[in-house]
Parts: sequence; structure tokens; C-alpha cells
Amino acid sequence: MTRSTRRAPSDAEDGLLAAINVTPFVDVVLVLLIIFMITAAVVEFGLQVSVPPTTVASAQPQRDFLTLQIASDGRLALNSGFVSIYDVAPMAKKADPAEPKIYIRVHKSAPWEIVAQVLAECRAAGIEVNLIPKPLTRDPRG
Repeated sequence: MTRSTRRAPSDAEDGLLAAINVTPFVDVVLVLLIIFMITAAVVEFGLQVSVPPTTVASAQPQRDFLTLQIASDGRLALNSGFVSIYDVAPMAKKADPAEPKIYIRVHKSAPWEIVAQVLAECRAAGIEVNLIPKPLTRDPRG
């Protein structure tokens, strides 16, 4: 009689086999690769599109817009002369009675109480207000 040296499998040796099936992943990657290759070819060479003919629109005459500048000390300058806060709305309506609008440029250290008061006066008079930002000189993302 021979004795068997086989042992019974233990729980540690009988663990689950953890494997990821990569076939669906490879399928998706290949489909995306094909899609990008086709779109790159279309973008590079462009598409021939037949567009309907149009007429050239005449250029509208350039109008002078009222520009209100609020200085760092709170002074208001309309176009080139200094004005009172209560003169802004009547001057904007006088410049264009049909569509009164005004462009406002505010200094970064101007008192915001003045800015809020100017905006409230213009809104109460029914004037369209457009704020002019200073263009960025550097990229804000770094």
C-alpha cells in the first residue's frame, strides 16, 4: 500500500482568479481610432458644400457711441468732458433718442458706490448699458 502525498486544497490555494477581459476594450479603442482617422481626413481636405448665392449687404454707417469713464477718484468723464452723475442719462437720451445706449469703462480702483449709482440712473432712464472690460495682457491659466 502506498500512501498518497496529495493534500486537500485549502481555501487560500482555491482563491478566485481575478482577470479583466480586454477584448471589449480593444474593440472600442479600434472603433475610436477608425472614427478619428476618418474625421482627420475630412478636416484636412474639407468638404465640398454647395451654398446658395447671397447679395453683399451694405455697410451701416459707423455711429459715435457715448463712452463714460469712471476714474479712480470717482469722477465721471463722458467722451472727453467731466459731467455730473445726473447729467449722464439726459445726455445719452439726447445723443440717440430712439435707442439710448452708453458704454462704461471703470477704473479698477474706482469706488463701486459710484458705479452702482450710475448703473441705477441709467436703468431708471431706460438706457442700455454696456461695460467695457480691459483686455487681458496675460493668460489667466498660467
